Amino acid sequence: MEQKAVPIPFLIAWNEYMIIGTIAAVTMAILIYLFYKMRVSTIKEPKEIYDYINKNEIRWFKWVYVFFGLAIAFAVNLYGMDKFTTLGIWFLVRIFFSIAAATLVAYVAALILEYYYPTKLSFKLRKLRYTPRINPKNGKKMRLLSEDEEDVHLNEGMQAEENIFSIDYDVWVDESTNDVKIEKYDGHLVALQCNNCGFYTMKVWKEEIIEKNEDGSPKELLKHYQCSYCKNVRATQFNISRKEEDDYRLQKPKLQRNTRNIEMVKVDLVSTLGAKRSFEFKSIEELEKFLKEFDFDKVA
Repeated sequence: MEQKAVPIPFLIAWNEYMIIGTIAAVTMAILIYLFYKMRVSTIKEPKEIYDYINKNEIRWFKWVYVFFGLAIAFAVNLYGMDKFTTLGIWFLVRIFFSIAAATLVAYVAALILEYYYPTKLSFKLRKLRYTPRINPKNGKKMRLLSEDEEDVHLNEGMQAEENIFSIDYDVWVDESTNDVKIEKYDGHLVALQCNNCGFYTMKVWKEEIIEKNEDGSPKELLKHYQCSYCKNVRATQFNISRKEEDDYRLQKPKLQRNTRNIEMVKVDLVSTLGAKRSFEFKSIEELEKFLKEFDFDKVA
């Protein structure tokens, strides 16, 4: 009876190390992913979750891909473990293919995390940013003020930061108690969606003042954008507000309107997350009553 050839001790040890390495690398990738998710789940405030995810998610996911790449490299080195018993050129070829496989995983992962994943991450961050804040004093929802309304609650320095788009502030107000919560966001932290390729890779690369007021203060700002993926460029012009605090008063505007000959009023409401609902009313009065009681979260 022919006796089966036994691999040399080096190959036996090598195969054992590759098996251990594959299991260890896969385990590390899973543990890193689970640890990150557990860390996020322990954060309660939407703003704190936003900051943590925005700062850390892609970095943590890179490590997940790194260990998956190592696992693939170790696994490729197990090919033919029961076939080869001595060293030969096949051993170097197998190492080459294992390195190539790991490099391919790293390259694909880099493309995903740099060009594709920011689109999903942007949606997740927008959802967190515009999730209604809760007043801890009474448990009521707070209202996000518009750009004009929020300036009342921002000092001159904050308004200056917003005017040059370096910082963006969100102001939440509990109208029953007048409690105010101000949240700070980096104006260029999340890239915009490119109209050409569709990825969220359009970022500001240059800003310039194109017109000034008589007193020398900036009046109009031109922002130049460039997509880091397809290199598409665009420019957008912005007017810089000079309004003072006295220009903003939290009061309802007096409207003069002519509602004669109106048979129906149709309203399309679009949320910050892209959800859209349409409503029809027989009169302006019905519309006003509806808007006073409307809560998008209950119907979206």
